[in-house]
Order: sequence, then structure tokens, then C-alpha cells
Amino acid sequence: MTTLADLRREYASRALTEAGAHDDPIQQFSLWFSEALKSELLDVNAMTLATASSGGRPAARIVLLKGFDETGFVFFTNYDSAKARDLDNNPRAALLVFWAELERQVRVSGRVRKTSAEESEQYFQSRPFESQIGAWASAQSQPIDDRAALESRYAALAAKYAGGPVPHPPFWGGYRVAPESIEFWQGRTSRLHDRLLYTRQDGRWVRSRLAP
Repeated sequence: MTTLADLRREYASRALTEAGAHDDPIQQFSLWFSEALKSELLDVNAMTLATASSGGRPAARIVLLKGFDETGFVFFTNYDSAKARDLDNNPRAALLVFWAELERQVRVSGRVRKTSAEESEQYFQSRPFESQIGAWASAQSQPIDDRAALESRYAALAAKYAGGPVPHPPFWGGYRVAPESIEFWQGRTSRLHDRLLYTRQDGRWVRSRLAP
């Protein structure tokens, strides 16, 4: 019988060295993200978003990365959702991107702010019709009677906006996590993994190596 202790494998495909890594962590993330895209990984932009309530109660869920640059990492959601309530009270978050096939993960931690209304509008209008209607139909994180009620609301809204365009919901938009630290993890043999940590200090990035 296989036990949890038996569920292990060696990591051996790549190395992460100081000489081979960018001085700028956003450039390093862009490189790794491009490699993940070329590898045609499933849900390559999926990431864990961890928040905490004002009382310190943690929560985590998967969201999709929809943009990144030197200002931060962007995702979109309902502003009345549980995650949004956490961020209203405690505007800090952690992100984790894990590419198992590449034996890599990236951890991001920083302060969070909403994207501009213009940025949220632009992204919303780029979404498929079905996703636009879904944003209107779902009162995210709120109790509902049953799935039939949700599907009925979706059908009614789809009929209402069938001719388009679908307006941007005022309760839906983006968040940007402005990184204060970014860690790159590369799996290695014997559990001697490579970990490079970038921290923001006095307006510049400082890099250090962490023990695995």
C-alpha cells in the first residue's frame, strides 16, 4: 500500500544560479513565464492568492494572472467577494505560481490596490460574452438557493444583452499586487533546491540565496 511518505520524486531538470538569473525579478519572471508558455502547460497563468482578514484569518484560492510588469501582478474578480473583503480590510497578499512540469515555483508578496476603472473596463470588454454574463450573474461568495437559480439568472442576463455590448459591472474589476519580495524556486536533486529571493530595499532590488 502506498503511503503519503512514499509520494516523492527527485527534481533534476534545471539549475537556478546567480550568474544565470536577471538582476530584475520582473525580467526573471517574464523569462520563466515565456518558457512555461512555450512548454504548453495547462493553466499556465493559474496562481494561488492568499489573503488574510483584519483579524488575521487566512484564506487561499486559485485565480488567474492577467498581466504583470514593473508595477505588479494583476488579477480580476468581484469586488464584493470574500477575497475582496479581505483586501479591503488588509490590503496585503501573497501569490504562488507553480509549474510542476518545469519544477519551478514563484512566490510574490506585497501590497494590493485596485486597478483603475479604465483598466478594468478594458479587460472586461476583452472577455468572451459568456464570461461577461457570468460576472453579472454571480454574486460571488454569497449564499444562493440552488444552481437552478444561478442558471436562470444567467439565462435572463444573456437574453437581455444578446445584442451586446455588455456593460462593465461596477462591482467587478482588477487588483494589482505590487511586489515587495519575489522568490524563485527551482527543484534540484537531494532536495537541495535553488531559491533566489529578491527584496525591495530603498527603491531597488536586492537578491540573496536561501537555503532549501
